[in-house]
Amino acid sequence: MQTGQRVIRCSGLEIATEVFGDPARPPVVLIMGGMASMLWWPESFCLRLAEHGRFVIRYDQRDTGLSTKYPPGRPGYTFEDAVADVFRVLDGYGISTAHLVGFSLGGMVGQVAALKNPERVLSLTAISSSPVGVDKSHFPASGEAWMEHMAVEADWSDRAAAVAYLVEDARLTAGTAHPFDEAGTRAFIERDFDRSEGYLSATNHSILFEIGETWQGRLNEMKVPLLVVHGTADPVFPLAHGEALARSVADAKFMKVEGGGHEIHDRDIEDTVNAIADHTSSCPASK
Repeated sequence: MQTGQRVIRCSGLEIATEVFGDPARPPVVLIMGGMASMLWWPESFCLRLAEHGRFVIRYDQRDTGLSTKYPPGRPGYTFEDAVADVFRVLDGYGISTAHLVGFSLGGMVGQVAALKNPERVLSLTAISSSPVGVDKSHFPASGEAWMEHMAVEADWSDRAAAVAYLVEDARLTAGTAHPFDEAGTRAFIERDFDRSEGYLSATNHSILFEIGETWQGRLNEMKVPLLVVHGTADPVFPLAHGEALARSVADAKFMKVEGGGHEIHDRDIEDTVNAIADHTSSCPASK
């Protein structure tokens, strides 16, 4: 099992990446959600997917982890730049086409990447995500407790306060199928906070939800094979979001995670990875 880290540099931008597996095997790029570094893709998830014969690449989006950061409140990029960064990562590894797996906001980035450059996307898996360019006014609302939590302004400049806020966020977005590991979650967030040297810049990710009207009503144009994975107890994007995404794309596959929240829980990794391996094996792979 090969692993390694690389910083991709392009036009003054630095994107930190890490790979797992054999570079001769079909590549899979993991796109994480808002304010989350690549560490939020569990290492066990990456390793299990690599064991299925995939070359797995995870990366820090701008303003997270070890990638380029911008002054808080002044992001030097847009949602379209986040989409372009997916292909910057591929170019950095000399890869022409890849499977994409996106979580939450990363799933939205993946949707637009698949619509914008279908010739470079072999397949898309969207986990705990929401459809782009769809009227969501009739969708179930996000969980009340989580919304109340989000309404509280966190002190991102204070390590203890920021960690406590995100631990509570993780508790509120966890599913009902498994007990919440508060100690483990706290230790992970502390490690992620320290590696990222704080989360102040990550608040710039609010700009990434400004997707624009270009992609309104376009999902039915997607030709890339789609797998949707969604927890039945997701309080951020309730199940209707995943169901609507799957309905919007012809021949999409849909996998429910019973009792799953807005998370990639350790106990759900094996089933999720198996589904992704099956999905990607049914698609042609080229490098």
